[in-house]
Amino acid sequence: MEIKADVSLPYDRELVFVTYRDRIDELTEHLPNIRSIKVIERKERPDGTVQLVNAWTAGGDIPAVARSFINESMLKWTDYATWRPTSFTVDWRTDVHAFPGAIKSQGMNRYQLAAGGMRLEIRGELTCDPSKIPGVPRMLHGTVSQAVERVLVGAVQTNLVAIGKSVGKLLAKG
Repeated sequence: MEIKADVSLPYDRELVFVTYRDRIDELTEHLPNIRSIKVIERKERPDGTVQLVNAWTAGGDIPAVARSFINESMLKWTDYATWRPTSFTVDWRTDVHAFPGAIKSQGMNRYQLAAGGMRLEIRGELTCDPSKIPGVPRMLHGTVSQAVERVLVGAVQTNLVAIGKSVGKLLAKG
């Protein structure tokens, strides 16, 4: 299922790009659903490309009733991103720790010039393979796949917009 989100910010494109890339661990203050973002690995190439591996942990505003059947691994994921400053793009993919191989997402973010600032265009794809989720009967694979993708894409798009806006809040603070 398609992931699509846009965020406009009244700041210089390069400033937003570098802030998002280099200060991502500071964004949790503005993200109620994220407990932490930790940079696990950073590799810089001579051409300016930066490869990042970040570990994310959710959980802030999850209702208490939902916490009773959500285990810790369901709230963690790792993202792998290649930041290209010459094109102001980021290729990314995410590994969800719960149900390894069941949920895949990947895409590209583009930092575009826009009137009065810049626009972050987030595009990607999320798929669910219910055969890799224990307990899902084969005859329900299609239904489960569609339901999981719809719910996760909605949550991902909402969070991606929140992350983009949190970069703006971070920049506004100075």
